[in-house]
Amino acid sequence: MRKTPRLKPVFRFFAARENNMDYFKMSKEEYGAYVNKVSPNSKMLPNLIRAFAIGGAICCVGQAILGLYAALGLSAELAATATSISLVFLGALLTGLGVYDDIAKYGGAGTLVPITGFANAVVSPALEFKTEGYVTGTGAKMFIISGPVIVFGISASVVYGIILWLMGLVK
Repeated sequence: MRKTPRLKPVFRFFAARENNMDYFKMSKEEYGAYVNKVSPNSKMLPNLIRAFAIGGAICCVGQAILGLYAALGLSAELAATATSISLVFLGALLTGLGVYDDIAKYGGAGTLVPITGFANAVVSPALEFKTEGYVTGTGAKMFIISGPVIVFGISASVVYGIILWLMGLVK
């Protein structure tokens, strides 16, 4: 039997059909063996180390910015707010310049540090769909990734607030 070349999954399906391999007639064990054969091996330890290093570096940058704002005389609360704003801005700027994507390719899940990852999740679709116009492209697609996070975050906070309010009434 001829070996199927390394193709994208959709094309692999059609190439396999040409080679008389019908995925619909494979048993679960045969399909599992096929998937293990064509899937790349995971390099979990190096990925974990890079994610830890990149995520830690992002957090260290945030801590340095917080220290800078505190040294400039801002109160702890204002320094924390300014740090959050700065990290969102830096995440959005680096995404716009294409640098955040390169960092994400190297650091993987380490770039999902909530505030910079959120900025990336908002800006990436906005840049991707800007050719469709400001309203139907950028405006409509900007929250395609982060929208559900916002909706469920707000919904959860309302539910938690009601629970806490009810618990306060019980006392």
